[in-house]
Amino acid sequence: MDTLSAGTTKPHTQVEVDGDLKVADAVWVGTALLHEKTGRDDGFTTDEIVDFVRFHRLTKGAHKSIWQHVNQHCVANRPPQPNRICMLFATGRGTRRLFRPGDKIYEGREGAPTHPEWNSLPKQYQYLRNWYEEWAHVTASAVPDPLLELAGTWKDEPADEYVAHLRENWGEAR
Repeated sequence: MDTLSAGTTKPHTQVEVDGDLKVADAVWVGTALLHEKTGRDDGFTTDEIVDFVRFHRLTKGAHKSIWQHVNQHCVANRPPQPNRICMLFATGRGTRRLFRPGDKIYEGREGAPTHPEWNSLPKQYQYLRNWYEEWAHVTASAVPDPLLELAGTWKDEPADEYVAHLRENWGEAR
């Protein structure tokens, strides 16, 4: 049995030994497994994801290729160079997490894949589809929309008058 970084164990599987996954798919699977096993939603460093993918032999891709996919190619909110995949999201704290609906997408990546083709995943990872759909829905709905949070703020006056009141004495507030 191999020990996962989250302190859980799981037996080697044929795919982990053979590394049959494409690099992008291996990065998604590795990140999904990290999220699932640790319960962390805030993300993981590039090195944590790369090390996990390599340790579990999810792909035959080279270390540098895996690192580049985690750092750039699969990241929805980074410029596409050249890949447009949107499987990961850079949180701004040097970490990456799985992409979820509502995340900002860099121009040129719109409509790109956000996860592997479900039918192409090996059997032992098929369950990740249901896990991801639930995780993405729950975590996306848990993030408040700052514009929706303003709803009702000016319910006693028209929005234009509310903004005008905010702008009164604007210069003195600085």
